[in-house]
Amino acid sequence: MTSIGVQCFTLRDEFPAHGVYETFRKVRDIGYRTAEVSALAMTKENVAELVRAREELGFAFASISGGLAGEESLTTAFDKFVGDAHALGADMIRIGMLPPEAMRDPATVAAFADDCQEAAVRLADHGIRLHYHNHHVDFAKYGGRHLLDVIAERAPLVGLEIDAHWVQRGGLDPVATLRRYAGRVSMVHLKDYRIARLPEEVYTALDAGDRGPWQEAMRDVVQFAEVGEGNLDFPSIIDAAIAIGADHLLVEQDEFYGRTAIECLTTSYLNLVAMGYGELF
Repeated sequence: MTSIGVQCFTLRDEFPAHGVYETFRKVRDIGYRTAEVSALAMTKENVAELVRAREELGFAFASISGGLAGEESLTTAFDKFVGDAHALGADMIRIGMLPPEAMRDPATVAAFADDCQEAAVRLADHGIRLHYHNHHVDFAKYGGRHLLDVIAERAPLVGLEIDAHWVQRGGLDPVATLRRYAGRVSMVHLKDYRIARLPEEVYTALDAGDRGPWQEAMRDVVQFAEVGEGNLDFPSIIDAAIAIGADHLLVEQDEFYGRTAIECLTTSYLNLVAMGYGELF
């Protein structure tokens, strides 16, 4: 059954402020019971706190985050990633973003995809599936093809984690994108897309003949938002995700605009319940 959980990038400031276990206790009190681990160093101490959250709070972990490059990656610390995933009961590892060097052209993306496929083969031997999470840059076109299509075609063992906000920001329809990749999507990020109201000081400046603040504000008008507080049609997105067999729908918000992560997650939870999806938590 499809479940709704939380993506831990949302909690990146809560972990150092309140501790891993206490943060998950707060999230559980809202109503979430599933999480994707991200933006948290997988030290021995933090993994132990995650295990404690699993055992004492009943949290299930959909996946953990990893990459193919860096000091601690699936290339340099493969056994540790496998061990951490197994300790948390997670059967997926996700790569959060296309590396900057791979964004150059289809050839560099293809090389990255080949490395992903190789890692996916190794992980499959341990009962773990590798997934790739999109951003808007994945929908850049080269010769009429999106970069994400290159990854999907060259790395058939790699699942796709579709982020509704970044699909929208990339100029595509989230529902159509989910249907396009049906059979490859186990996780979906529920992240809303809001066009902000311009602040009053912009209009004060305009009245005074100064267009500078207006020009600056227009560059920042696209915002991340709590689910249900932006413009995305989440009932259609969620229903499409369920229809294609996605296992986990993960609430995520990158920026909070003066609110806290806990406040934002509470709003998203209440809105999703009001939409009729309370049984998925």
